[in-house]
Amino acid sequence: MSPTCRTTRRQSKRRRLSGAAAVALVAASATACSNEAIDQWSRGGMPEGVTEQSQIIQTLWNGAWIAALATGVVVWGLIFWAVAFHRKKRNSEALPPQVRYNLPIEILYTVVPVIMVAILFFFTARDQTEIMKVSGTAPVKVRVDGYQWSWKFTTHYQGQKVEVAGVPVDLSKQSNENPQGPQLVLPVNTKVEFELHSDDVIHSFWVPAFLFKQDLFPGNVVNRFEIKTLDRTGVFIGRCAELCGADHSRMLFSVKLVPQAEFEQYIKSHAGSAQ
Repeated sequence: MSPTCRTTRRQSKRRRLSGAAAVALVAASATACSNEAIDQWSRGGMPEGVTEQSQIIQTLWNGAWIAALATGVVVWGLIFWAVAFHRKKRNSEALPPQVRYNLPIEILYTVVPVIMVAILFFFTARDQTEIMKVSGTAPVKVRVDGYQWSWKFTTHYQGQKVEVAGVPVDLSKQSNENPQGPQLVLPVNTKVEFELHSDDVIHSFWVPAFLFKQDLFPGNVVNRFEIKTLDRTGVFIGRCAELCGADHSRMLFSVKLVPQAEFEQYIKSHAGSAQ
């Protein structure tokens, strides 16, 4: 066999291997994207929650969507049925039979919506009560001060205190990989109590991964809520969700969830210092 033929065969074999690797890579990427899309659909477009309370909110959200879609199917079905079977006959000027004062139908379309609203109200009130419950036993307490246009976090843990304050961020440098603004460090698998204060106008403390936000009011109005973090580390973006002035969009922060040992080391190394 000539050297030219052997070289050609080796090149052909390499091309086949490269092609197979490319196909496998595309298939793996497609599978990952598909799984991610299915995950997103199963959450109804919500981000993946990182607290126990977010699981309650997610369930309520999914239930509301299922109820809304079921109602939509019934309404659309009745509309299409009326369009298909009760349309005007060709070359006919006669009006269809008119229905007035049909008591059973009037009772039906009054009672059914009332029952639906009552069911939604029950589940909403039940879940809101659970989400807003503050036990007072959380080992980590965080005071949140919102001001135009940044945040100050004061973390209390086992008699030690860490303060972190920020300034309006440079949006050109903001990214999920490199979040700007003050960072609140919290441990996983732990209860955390938040106490919200505002120095000037109404702000809103919002971490999308908590599936929850709460307003901060100036004056003597203090809002509190409590979360239980899940066993999921990472950095999660937060922002103000209440239009509060010219630099509202620059009022960003992040929450970093770390293992308990790392959190304790963070508190020990930063206690008493202002960042």
